Amino acid sequence: MSNPKPTTMDNPNSPTTPWTTVRYTGDESSHVDDVLTTEGPVEFRLGGVPVAVLMRTPGRDEQLGLGFVISEGIVLGPEEVTGIQPVEGSENGDRYDIILADGVKIDPEQFRRNVFASSSCGVCGKASIDAVLIACRTPPEGPIVSPRYVTELPVKMREAQKQFEITGALHAAAAFTPAGELLVLEEDVGRHNAVDKVIGSLAATRWPFGEVVLAVSGRIGFEITQKAAVAGIPFIAGVSGASSLAAELGVQTGVTVIGFVRKDTFNVYSGHERVVR
Repeated sequence: MSNPKPTTMDNPNSPTTPWTTVRYTGDESSHVDDVLTTEGPVEFRLGGVPVAVLMRTPGRDEQLGLGFVISEGIVLGPEEVTGIQPVEGSENGDRYDIILADGVKIDPEQFRRNVFASSSCGVCGKASIDAVLIACRTPPEGPIVSPRYVTELPVKMREAQKQFEITGALHAAAAFTPAGELLVLEEDVGRHNAVDKVIGSLAATRWPFGEVVLAVSGRIGFEITQKAAVAGIPFIAGVSGASSLAAELGVQTGVTVIGFVRKDTFNVYSGHERVVR
C-alpha cells in the first residue's frame, strides 16, 4: 500500500519535521506540504549505565534530563548533579550521561527503564521503528471508509464518554467497525492507558481484531501507533495531530494514521488509500 511520501528529516535535532500530507476538506483531497512535531528517543545514563530512554521533542535535552532525575526521585535536588554531558560518539546528540556530585551514590539498576530501543544500532528513530517491526502484525488491507466516516468518529466517541461528562478530565479511545458501529470505548487520565484498555477489552471478544478503526481523543504519538501496530489495528484517527515518528511508523507498518479530525476536515499522514471519496 503506497503512502504520502514523507520528506526526509535532514536534521533529527530539529523540533519540527517536513511531511507530505493528504488533506481532506469535505470529499475533496489534496497533497500539501505540512510540518509535524518531531518525536525521537533520547537516552540518559548514570555513571555510563543507561537508565532511561524517553520519547521527546528534540531540544533542551539537558534540562529534560535534570528535570527527569529530580521528578523521578533519582536525585534529591539539582545540587546532586554537576553536569549533563553528551555521550562521546553520539552523532545526533541523543545520548547523555548525568554526572553526579562527589559523594552522591545511586544504583542505576534501581531506576532502569526499558522501551523500544536498540543498543546495537544506537538510540534513534530507526532503532525504535525496527524494534516495533519485529513485534507488529501485518494489518489487513481494509477497512476502506469514506471521508464522512472519518469526520463522524469524534462525535460518536464524545457521545459515549460518560465519565468525561462528569469530570471533564479524561482521555478516550474507542474501536469502531468499518460500518461505524462502536465496539468499545474506554476512558483514562492517560492516553496510552485508554488505548491499552480498548485493546484489552476488544481482545476478550475477538482476536485477531481484523478491520477495526481506533479513534483517540488526543494527539497521536509514537507509542499510540506502536500499540496499534503490535495489536494488528490498521487504522488510527485522532482529534489532534501526529508526531513525526508516529507518521513514519505508520508508513513502515502499513497503518493509516489520521489527525486533526474536525467537522469536515482531517489530515492523512500514512495509508491514505483506506479513505475513498
